[in-house]
Amino acid sequence: MNNMFCFQCQEAAKGTGCTIAGVCGKDADTAALQDLLIYSAKGVAVLASELNKTDVNCNECSEYISEALFITITNANFDKKAIINKIREGMEIRNSLRKKGYEAGVNVPMFEHDVVKWNAGSDDEIFAKSKTVGILEEKNEDIRSLKELIIYGLKGMAAYASHAFQLKYSDKEVNKFMAKALTETLRTDITADELVALTLETGKFGVDVMALLDKANTTTYGHPEITEVDLGVRKNPGILISGHDLKDIEMLLEQTQGQGVDVYTHSEMLAAQYYPAFKKYEHFAGNYGNAWWQQDKEFTSFNGPILMTTNCLTPPKVEYIDRIYSTGAVGFEGVKYIQQDENGNKDFSEIIEHAKKCAPPTEIETGKIVGGFAHHQVQQLAGKVVEAVKNKNISQFFVMAGCDGRHKSRNYYTDFAKELPNDTVILTAGCAKYRYNKLNLGDIGGIPRVLDAGQCNDSYSLVLTALSLKEAFSLDDINELPITYNIAWYEQKAVIVLLALLYLGVKDIHLGPTLPAFLSPNVVNVLVENFGISGISSVENDIKKFTGVSVS
Repeated sequence: MNNMFCFQCQEAAKGTGCTIAGVCGKDADTAALQDLLIYSAKGVAVLASELNKTDVNCNECSEYISEALFITITNANFDKKAIINKIREGMEIRNSLRKKGYEAGVNVPMFEHDVVKWNAGSDDEIFAKSKTVGILEEKNEDIRSLKELIIYGLKGMAAYASHAFQLKYSDKEVNKFMAKALTETLRTDITADELVALTLETGKFGVDVMALLDKANTTTYGHPEITEVDLGVRKNPGILISGHDLKDIEMLLEQTQGQGVDVYTHSEMLAAQYYPAFKKYEHFAGNYGNAWWQQDKEFTSFNGPILMTTNCLTPPKVEYIDRIYSTGAVGFEGVKYIQQDENGNKDFSEIIEHAKKCAPPTEIETGKIVGGFAHHQVQQLAGKVVEAVKNKNISQFFVMAGCDGRHKSRNYYTDFAKELPNDTVILTAGCAKYRYNKLNLGDIGGIPRVLDAGQCNDSYSLVLTALSLKEAFSLDDINELPITYNIAWYEQKAVIVLLALLYLGVKDIHLGPTLPAFLSPNVVNVLVENFGISGISSVENDIKKFTGVSVS
């Protein structure tokens, strides 16, 4: 039997892996159940990979695989019962499809793999099985490293695919690839070279799934617009919505109309402020608070209920656990869960009635921030930006996308932004922006020095921005642009963004505050030699390295 081992996030204990309990807050049993849920998803993937070649209907496979992987993302689901229920759902789908496969004459060796055949009845049997699967089953360090790199990329892909599913958008080729890639990670004869190729292919489909979600979001809600977002509070009771799912905020805004309750965004849901479709709601207030890791203080002071729509939930404190509601992939024991019906609709009436009984939010800051610089909006500014570069008013762009986190070492990104020369512009997406989006960094000829594209999945917008600049300057290689990539990572959605950039040929990406624990020394060497991946050092050294300017 295996002890706990998890090294999927940047906070992996001692930079190697969590072995007793997760720094994120999950215990060993939850970690084991998440490993079994991934194992369950692999079982469904094996069947999907084969049945996709036949006329057997396997529509439920793709959505299940995405949901199962999304649940296992860092800080998403801590609820053992919910995870067990998802494992049972996987067994039902798998057993049904296996039977259909046999009836259709499909009988391949992989159908006899344990991921397809195992069954469990009681919760105790499921717990017992969960102790027999896990990361350390693969003994070869480099093969394990590459397999986990692919799986973590697939987790990020699954998150974005799940959001698209909510808006009735799907990509058959993305779905097929996810099933194929999971199946490939089961191979015991797969070589490191094959896994490196599969890693880049994961990046390719990462680009595709981000394009899919971008299309789903912008077709449904319009293209993000440059928007001033209020940081203060109003006098009404409020509901705070956090996470990433735009369908959830749409339903919440519809159901809170005329209820005397305001809706505020938190963390990565800030990006909802930029979409035209949501601006019609007069009770849509501003953004409350900062990145996910400060929620213990900010959820306490908000006073009203909080709706968590995706990952980035930390174990709730007793002061506000009764005000937390979860939905989608999120779960925590003792937290009320809002289920969707067969049509994808959710009833938020309980949250609304709860809010009416609460005091208005306690103000923690005032002022405004500006965002909404997604690719469509930046293309409108392209002429102005190109002119500023040609006139040498802008010397360099810094892509500082990614995630924020608790470690004091992440102060590096605030200090780095402060010390950048005044003729540089930061391109950002994801919650990493909270390290510098409230600094007074000014503008360059009316172009703000921090251009926020939105959520982590909107890193796709940063790629399109770079490609449009490449075209504007008639360059052959994206790496010829005056763009430096200094990316903060935390969890698996940042992994798929990284793999997408590698697939697109972006070189010399700097990752911090530490390199991933799941990368073995040999895999790091491959990434360094082939792609120029490196870590960060000190602010002073990196500013000098990237710009040639010494920090005084």
